[in-house]
Amino acid sequence: MTAESVDEPVQDPPARRRRLHPAWTVALVALIALIGAAGFRAAPGVLMVPLEEEFGWTTAELSLAVSVNLLLYGLIAPFAAALMQRFGIRAVTVTALFVIGAGAALSVLVATPAQLILTWGVLIGLGTGSMALVFAATITDTWFATRRGLVSGVLTAGSATGQLIFLPVIAAAAEDIGWRGASFIIAGGALAVAPLVWIFVRNRPSDLGVGRYGEPAPASPPAPLPRGNAWGAAALAIRTLREAARTKTFWALAIGFAICGATTNGLIGTHFIPSAHDHGMPTTTAAGLLAVVGIFDIAGTVFSGWLTDRVNPRILLAAYYALRGVSLLFLPSLLSAEVQPSIIVFIVIYGLDWVATVPPTIALCREVFGDRGPLVFGWVFAAHQIGAGIASILAGLVRDHTGQYTVAWFAAAGLCAVAALVSATIRRHPAPVRE
Repeated sequence: MTAESVDEPVQDPPARRRRLHPAWTVALVALIALIGAAGFRAAPGVLMVPLEEEFGWTTAELSLAVSVNLLLYGLIAPFAAALMQRFGIRAVTVTALFVIGAGAALSVLVATPAQLILTWGVLIGLGTGSMALVFAATITDTWFATRRGLVSGVLTAGSATGQLIFLPVIAAAAEDIGWRGASFIIAGGALAVAPLVWIFVRNRPSDLGVGRYGEPAPASPPAPLPRGNAWGAAALAIRTLREAARTKTFWALAIGFAICGATTNGLIGTHFIPSAHDHGMPTTTAAGLLAVVGIFDIAGTVFSGWLTDRVNPRILLAAYYALRGVSLLFLPSLLSAEVQPSIIVFIVIYGLDWVATVPPTIALCREVFGDRGPLVFGWVFAAHQIGAGIASILAGLVRDHTGQYTVAWFAAAGLCAVAALVSATIRRHPAPVRE
């Protein structure tokens, strides 16, 4: 009896000692990294006007650099997910942050549109595309067995909100110290995050002797990461696309997400500030409005993640796209030189809906494609950025040929109706058994 009374307390303290599962620390650092990487993603919308004034480049020329950025940002995502499986999350993420910092710093030397494409487009596109939403999906699936919808919502909000919250900072810096100084600030922000990732992020829970959040610790030591090289990772990404492309669900998700990209990064993210400027609104004021979008995006995306754990994600996607389309129909009549209550209502609605589509899309990729879910989401996200890149170019051409963006806003509203219909008709698939 004495032995039992002595032994009983010894069993419990270790369980109580770990008050916070390391998955939450990894998620927090991932959130900081996503916000840091988002800094330069915010720059094009703010710096288009200063660059146009200094160099005399057209809106279409500037939009081309942004489009290359958006396309690479998406196309590199599935390969980045495969690289994370081959070489680990930490190494790929730190490398991406250094590429972002280099691209931001080198952008101050541009003197031609081609050089802008190289820095804004290629370097920043590759760096941010190696993180962004596919990074959020990989962290969520690797470290969490439960609360996945909520975590993916928080990380997604960090990625998108970081872009928008930086806008007034970049706009103010561009006015006070010039657009080159603003670029250096962004470069420093991206580089400052890299040490945090290297110190606190691990590739898998088993590296720390624990299981994913919501499941028990592994009984045996972790197996090493699969051997391979970058070519092997690329082959894995291509093979995953080939298999996923045989399903109607993949194409439904890709079409919907392409329209999502067109109506967020491609149009509002790139052209809202120039469009507001056309109506007489100061650039800093328009940037402030987009920052408000970022604030409400936090609430909208986190709430969407919470709902995704409880509601059919197909219904959520259809509702989000429909709401976005209705709001875009009203935008041309809301823009003016002054900030009116009506434009505030638009900003709030668009903020709540900005990337609320991401958690249910990640959930559907996981439901249909299982362990390959993050890789498949990488390809779906590539479609998102292809839509964004095309929309950025077309909106610039519309502005150059008509002198305004009205046709672009109305066309985007029609596309949202298509996305809502396609999302509502996605077939059900049996979900994998959760631990």
